[in-house]
Amino acid sequence: MGKLIAFDMEGCDFFVSKLLEIWDKGHSVFPLDQRLPQAKKEQLVKAFGVSEVISEKETYKAKGILMEPDDALVIATSGTTGDPKGVVLTHTALKASSRVTSSQLDVQNSVDEWLCCIPVSHIGGFSVITRALHNGVRLRVQRRFDAALCEEAGRIGSTLVSLVPTALGRIDSSVFRKILVGGAAAPQILPDNVIVTYGLTETGSGIVYNGIPLPDVKIEIRDGEIVVQSPTLFSRYLGDESQNSEQWFSTGDAGFFQDDQKLVVTGRLDDAIVTGGEKVWPTLIERELDSLGLFSEHVVVGRYDQEWGQAVTIIGVPKNSEKPLDISDIRDQLRDSLPNYSLPKAIEIVDELPRNAMGKILRRLV
Repeated sequence: MGKLIAFDMEGCDFFVSKLLEIWDKGHSVFPLDQRLPQAKKEQLVKAFGVSEVISEKETYKAKGILMEPDDALVIATSGTTGDPKGVVLTHTALKASSRVTSSQLDVQNSVDEWLCCIPVSHIGGFSVITRALHNGVRLRVQRRFDAALCEEAGRIGSTLVSLVPTALGRIDSSVFRKILVGGAAAPQILPDNVIVTYGLTETGSGIVYNGIPLPDVKIEIRDGEIVVQSPTLFSRYLGDESQNSEQWFSTGDAGFFQDDQKLVVTGRLDDAIVTGGEKVWPTLIERELDSLGLFSEHVVVGRYDQEWGQAVTIIGVPKNSEKPLDISDIRDQLRDSLPNYSLPKAIEIVDELPRNAMGKILRRLV
């Protein structure tokens, strides 16, 4: 039975070498988010039962829990609905994720190189490392996203990279063969080499590419909710019993299949706005707002309204701060693409929107 070892460091070559060393010893790894304050890190270390914390400068030990033989990784969920949970992913699941991803991207060992430049404390960043390790592909690791360094890596040999939409907009995407984009809603118009992914920490990274489930991934819509069966699924949350490998996972995300059988994710089930008795999905409105080009960033939420229950409201950063935005004009521009009950009723102007480490807008904080 192995132990749980926390890595208190950014992504780097030392991170990768220690990862291989810890795995060779039969232990599991828990990468700590480097954006967290020290007190929060210590809280997670204690709550998750970590036995050892390794940084680039020192190592200290604690009395921790024992892990199951196949356990490889623990990722802390974002905690948007409460205290973070520890998502346990096995070596079997990580290898399955690497296999289906590499197959879909037609990865060639002799040609390709993965670039990891997003936080390794999130599954999107960590899975870049495992894809390279499991498939014998060259790997370049940068400590954090820097547009100039990312673009330079693409020009000197990196062919594959995972990014969030905000990072994608800051680079010349043509320098990479393929770019995976996830973690937040992507723009509607994208270069041909960009793939929009859907997945969660619990699914072991992206399991849907451009609306199409990856091989061996099964998806159903039950009462409007996306449920998943996949060899990449997590085994359990820390402290819970392991689940059956054939079990279906309820994602908590809402969605539907279009006529072309592509999956459309409309957001979290609890993000739905109920206005005048009608259910409205913010993500669908946000996609239409993108096409108007009025905001550099925006989010749609429901604000309490005595008449409607909730009023569809735009929270946004205008592209042109000197030109006032009129809600009546915006409603008129959206009438051809949205039903009347979905049209926004108000605008709130802000300087910026709160985001997590992966660049995802935190709706609960607006």
